[in-house]
Amino acid sequence: MAGLVGCGSMGDDGEPPPDAFKVLFVGNSLTYTYNVPKTVAAIAEVQGARPLYYKTVAEPNYALEDHWRIGGIQSQIASGEWDAIVFQQGPSSLPENQAHLRQWATVFAEEARKAGATPAAYMVWPAHVHSFTFPAVVESYTNAALAADALLLPAGKAWLEAWERDPTFPLYGSDGFHQSRLGTYLAALVIYTGLYDDLPNTLPPEMRVDGETVRLGGESSRVLRAAVEAAFAE
Repeated sequence: MAGLVGCGSMGDDGEPPPDAFKVLFVGNSLTYTYNVPKTVAAIAEVQGARPLYYKTVAEPNYALEDHWRIGGIQSQIASGEWDAIVFQQGPSSLPENQAHLRQWATVFAEEARKAGATPAAYMVWPAHVHSFTFPAVVESYTNAALAADALLLPAGKAWLEAWERDPTFPLYGSDGFHQSRLGTYLAALVIYTGLYDDLPNTLPPEMRVDGETVRLGGESSRVLRAAVEAAFAE
C-alpha cells in the first residue's frame, strides 16, 4: 500500500472553512485505509456539526518514532493551525512495544500541547490471527493515553463491543488486518465521538464517502452506537 499525505474537508479541499475543527492525523495504513479522516468528516457533516478540516500524514508500517526521525512532522504540529492531533501506530501489544508507544505518545502529546492542540491516541486492533492479543492492545493504548495525558479514542475496544453484540459484523477487510468499510465507519464514529464529545442519537441508514456508500440497517446502527457508547463508558 502507498502512503497518504493529504488534506481536505467535506466538499472543500482548499482552505478550511472559518468555523472548521482542524485536525492533523498522524499514523499508518490503519488511518488511510478507506480514509478514516474523511469518514470522520462525513459523519460531522451528516450530524450538522462543525465541519472537519483535516490533514493526513500516514505511511505504511510507520510507528510514531518513524514520523519523528524522518522529520517534517514536528513543524506541522508546531504550526499552531490544529485544534487536535490524532496519532496511532500498530497494535503495540508486546511489552517492549507498549513501552515504545507510551514513550512516543508522550512526545507527540507534549508537542501538540505546546502548539495549543489537543493530543488524541487512536486505539487500533490486532490482526485477526492475533486476536487473542486484543486485551493487550486495549491496555497498551489506554496506558499510553494516560501516560501522555491524551484523549483516548478507543476504536479497537469498540470493535470488541460490536462483536459482543453481533459476532458476524465484518470489521476486518480481506487481508485480516486492515479494516473493512464497516470497520472504518466504526473507527471513524469513535473518533468523531471523542473529538466532538458527541455520540449521535441516530445514525443515517447510508452515507457516501469517496464515492462509496456505507449502508447500515436499523439494527446495525443500534449495535454500532451501543458499541461506541460502551467503549467510552469504562
